[in-house]
Amino acid sequence: MASNSILLSLSLFTILLCFAESQSFVGVNYGQVADNLPPPEATARLLQSTTIGKIRLYGADPGIIKALANSGVGIVIGAANGDIPSLASDPNAATQWVNANVLPYYPASNITLITVGNEVLTSSDQGLISQIVPAIRNVQSALTSASLGGKIKVSTVHSMAVLTQSDPPSSGSFIPALQDTLKQLLTFQKDNESPFTINPYPFFAYQTDPRPETLAFCLFQPNSGRVDSGNGKLYTNMFDAQVDAVHSALSAMGFQDMKIVVAETGWPSRGDSNEVGPGVENAKAYNGNLIAHLRSLVGTPLMPGKSVDTYIFALYDEDLKPGPGSERAFGLFKTDLSMSYDVGLAKSSQQTPSTSPTTPVSPAPNAAAGWCIPKTGVSDAQLQSNLDYACSQGIDCGPIQPGGACFEPNTVASHAAFAMNLYYQTFGRNQWNCDFSQTAMLTSQNPSKFS
Repeated sequence: MASNSILLSLSLFTILLCFAESQSFVGVNYGQVADNLPPPEATARLLQSTTIGKIRLYGADPGIIKALANSGVGIVIGAANGDIPSLASDPNAATQWVNANVLPYYPASNITLITVGNEVLTSSDQGLISQIVPAIRNVQSALTSASLGGKIKVSTVHSMAVLTQSDPPSSGSFIPALQDTLKQLLTFQKDNESPFTINPYPFFAYQTDPRPETLAFCLFQPNSGRVDSGNGKLYTNMFDAQVDAVHSALSAMGFQDMKIVVAETGWPSRGDSNEVGPGVENAKAYNGNLIAHLRSLVGTPLMPGKSVDTYIFALYDEDLKPGPGSERAFGLFKTDLSMSYDVGLAKSSQQTPSTSPTTPVSPAPNAAAGWCIPKTGVSDAQLQSNLDYACSQGIDCGPIQPGGACFEPNTVASHAAFAMNLYYQTFGRNQWNCDFSQTAMLTSQNPSKFS
């Protein structure tokens, strides 16, 4: 009995480490199409009160870049679409851009990536499309001349419309007319180890197919899943399906090892009366469950055992954005610095490794119970049964396979503890997700302290 207890303690401590390491995958977009934003210093303090590790700017606002100096927060800055012609045609313009927007602040301000343009390839502007690769090359050359070539990456951001096929995910492919430009772009990015940045939005996918089962699939809520007819893999959420479709498209062009970064994804908390999907409960469910999914390190069916860097849209509502009402309501925080809704990003709430919120179709879980663990005295046979069941329900058990980050200690108790807790975290953190034929229990205590 004591031996089993010690093994359980070790397995839970390993899981704790796995969750702790995943915090850096969560970032946020800082849109500024508003007339009521708080001062940059207040925004910097807000970010430092959260577990958000990265921020993406659409430009290179010096106020917020300076305010984030020595904060450790990773910063993505952007060159606007309107900057592309000069950056492409004149290397000196790229040098001046880097001199003005990077050198005065780096390294105190942790600039990690420059995005040149936003959704250019699907803009239908053939001039910009033809200039995007030369612009990126010139910015990269300017960074290299400043001895920053290996420290700050350069990329451009794409919408999901860059794909001509995305369902099933294994069939993902790029628009044929863009393949020549993409080949040049991807070759450059591979040579410079820069990421492919994409904007997947399950919210928009739901708007095109507003059925209850689609909503559950988009919000990471319990659902029967969708089997990829091309490879037989089971998908239990739209986010993974969209990211894997991009991975498949990259693989089809020979760039299967390229890192993918989600530059934008989110869900609006309100919208116009004729819009399908906006609402506080749905926004809370999507963003909260997405964060829990990233922290779990489950990964996607095609990229298991790791999480993609993901920037949630957005930090604040933007009251001057045009379009439907939902466009002005993606903020995680209000401009008075209060939360629009709680998805567990505050550092003070991180006593447990997951903060997946209540979904709109489920009773509130016990917020104090952050972990699902096996009860003491459960036989190995029952633990194996629990392990088999949990791993058959769409969670990824790659981390406890040989070579996985959580394979050691290699015991049934350790692997079952990992899988049972991951099942509980993934499917809503409800009491009934931690039953396992009455062989599991909820706890709010740090599992590394069990003996």
